[in-house]
Formats: sequence, structure tokens, C-alpha cells
Amino acid sequence: MTWRERYATQPEILDYANHVADRFGLRDGIQLSTRVVAAVFSDDDERWTIETDTGERWRAPQLVMASGCLSLRKQPDFPGLDTFAGDRYTTSAWPSEGVDLTGRRVAVIGTGSSAIQAIPLIAEQAEHLTVFQRTANFSVPANNAPLGEELVRDLKAAYPAYRERARHTFFGVPVSPGGDAGAAVDEASFRQTLDARWAKGGAAAMMTAYADVLTDAASNDRVADYLRERIREIVDDPETAELLCPDDHPVGTKRLCVDTGYYATYNRENVTLVGLRRTPIVEITPTGVRTTEAHHACDAIVFAIGFDAMTGALLDVDIRGRGGVSLRDAWAAGPRSYLGLAVAGFPNLWTITGPGSPSVLTNMMVAIEQHVEWVADCIAHLRERGLRSAEATPEAQADWVRHVAEVGDTTLYPRASSWYVGANVPDKPRVFLPYIGGLHVYRARCDEIARAGYTGFALRP
Repeated sequence: MTWRERYATQPEILDYANHVADRFGLRDGIQLSTRVVAAVFSDDDERWTIETDTGERWRAPQLVMASGCLSLRKQPDFPGLDTFAGDRYTTSAWPSEGVDLTGRRVAVIGTGSSAIQAIPLIAEQAEHLTVFQRTANFSVPANNAPLGEELVRDLKAAYPAYRERARHTFFGVPVSPGGDAGAAVDEASFRQTLDARWAKGGAAAMMTAYADVLTDAASNDRVADYLRERIREIVDDPETAELLCPDDHPVGTKRLCVDTGYYATYNRENVTLVGLRRTPIVEITPTGVRTTEAHHACDAIVFAIGFDAMTGALLDVDIRGRGGVSLRDAWAAGPRSYLGLAVAGFPNLWTITGPGSPSVLTNMMVAIEQHVEWVADCIAHLRERGLRSAEATPEAQADWVRHVAEVGDTTLYPRASSWYVGANVPDKPRVFLPYIGGLHVYRARCDEIARAGYTGFALRP
């Protein structure tokens, strides 16, 4: 299969998933339209019992939770929501048959990654689009384009080396980071570098412009100021432009979005931006959205309010380890994990790209591959030696949790109220969830642990 564009669309990604399933004969091992609701570990025979929403039960010695970091979507809970007479949509559950919003008055609530991608397209259809923004987010051009035959040919010719290079980089993307300190370079060089990265497009290009963008406030401020200048250049109305300029977090400490024409969309006469910090939503009415300042009539509402990230999908399943202890109780003060892969008290439970691993701060496919290969090797190690279970020790887990926090504190990430720290979910413990030490560093540590016979794990015969 050959990718057609720099950023694949959903149909092309689905084609690829089907291609992989068919090529490797995976369909017989997959059960779709089934939700796992519980998983209980037996102390007697050290096996897991997995229960589904259909009432089926499965027994297995190993339980691999590959449930995704951004798969449990937040549900809208605005007062009056059930009274709304129009249509309601969620960006993360978009109807497969598509939605025609031609000539309709549309409200979009949220301005995160999915909203920034959807808003320009909705604006082209809608009679009027009202965007409700709580937090302005930084976004850079995607600069999507067809992949030329020559580029594809060159990439495929060097593909093994390209993939291997990706595995041993900070973000899992073979982009060369700038070696200079962003706060120290002269203005002319700084502008030239960022102009080139803006023209190239993509979040990785911008965030690797200088080595210290995520660790030095002065360097980060320069990049953030550059992006705010770009917003003001694009958006005609000064008041709207200022509303779109983020001012409450360092750039990159919330997910840096990529877009196609997002900021220019606010120059359209049929688009209105409402700042919820100044005029919050009071209720959803049968005919629209009421804020403290005005009522905004609409025929359809699109919710783009994000996910319960990193831990949500894991805790949505009633997972119980030794002694019947639930994972939810074990993580009541925040997730505690060894390598983001295993949890003390939960033998043979593996959390792919779990909290405490690089996961969402990297190329997810490269991070997933590393975890899957490591877990598969560990399970093979157990079988070859007649071992029944592997369980993270409390000491190793505590050391890793402490290390993740210490590395996180050397960066600017903790300064943002982001989903990286669970700030978008009420009552969720505020813990920096991913590991920011770099995928290459993390991979080396995991390999070292495996070579030493899986130190930090209690291996039981």
C-alpha cells in the first residue's frame, strides 16, 4: 500500500487497517463490537478472567490492555442539554456516513485538535458557525500535500534505515532538532529558522527548532511570541486575533495542533468566535446555546471537548488484581506504574503506552511498537523458563514514578493545565502522566532491564 498524502485522511487510514488485517490474517483473532467491562486476577491459579458486555467470559494467563490513550471521550454535561431540539455530534464519534451541514446554523464547543481540524470545513458548509472557545491553543500549518512519486520512491528505498532512525529519536520522528539555545540566537537567525519551520509545517518541525524550547522559558517565550505574531498577521479583526492568541501556557505544553486554514476561517463573515473565559456557557436551550452575555441560536451542536486521557480507558474497565484490589483504588491519588507497562499488585497485566511511558509525547505508532515488542519478548521469556507470572515490585514502581515526576519537573509541561496532567477532567488527580525523557532514552532503559533478566519484576515459577 502506498500513502497518498502527507497527512492521511480517515478513509485511507481505514484502508490501511484493513490491508494489515488481511495481509497478516488477523481477522480470526479479533472480536469487534464487544466491550470488556471487567478483568479479575485469580490468586489461586494466577490467571485473568475477562468479562464482556455480552456476558462472555474468557480466561487467560496474560492481559494486555491496548485500549488507547485517547479513546474514552468526555461526555457533555451542560445544563439543559437534553432539551436541545437540533442535532448533536461529537468530533471523536463522527458518523461514518458523513454529515451535511449545508445552510445550517452550527455551534462548535471546543477548540482543541479535532475542533481546529473540523472548524474550517464546517465553516465552508454552514450558513453561520459560532465557535465557543474556553482555551486558545497554539496551532501551526499542516501544509498537507500529495506525496510525489519521487518522494515515495526515495522513502521506500531507504525505509528500513528511516524506520530505525525513528526508533532512536526523542519524539519517534526522524526530524533533526536544532542544537542552539533559542533564547541566545540573534533575531535574524531566529526568524529565518522559524519561518522555514512554519513553511515546512507540522508540530514536530516547530517544536524541534531549538533544543531548549520545552525546558527554557525564555526560549519558549520567543517561539510563542512568533506564533502569536503569525495569528495576528492572519486574522483581520484585532479583537478576534487576540482572543485566539494563547496566553496561559508555554507553547507545546498543551498539544500543539496542526491545521489547514484554521485562523483564516475567522475572517469569514459567517463565523463568530465566543470567548468562554469572559462569557461562559450558562445552559443549552431548545434552540441554541446561552452564555452569560447572549443567546446563540443554532440548528446543530458539535462537541469537541476531548478525552479522559491516558488513564480513562483503563479505569473504565473494572480491573482487579491480587486480593481483589481494584486498579481504580490503586490509582486513586494518580497512576502508579513501572515503565508505564506494569503495575505492582497486578501480575501479567500490561498497559500499552500507559501512564509513565513516552506515549502521547511521541510518534504513537513507534511507541506502541516498542511496547508490543517488549511485552512479547517478556512473555516469551516467561514461557521459555517455565515462569508463571511477572509483577512489578513496589520498590521499582516507586522509583520509576519518582523518576517520571523529576524529569517532568525539568520541563515547562507542569506549567500548563492540560490533559497531560488530567486538568480537563473534574476531580482527576493532577499528575504529569507521560514520560518526557525521550523515546530513545526510554527504549534504552527498557532494553537494559530486559537484558538484566527483567529487573524490577518479581518472576514467579
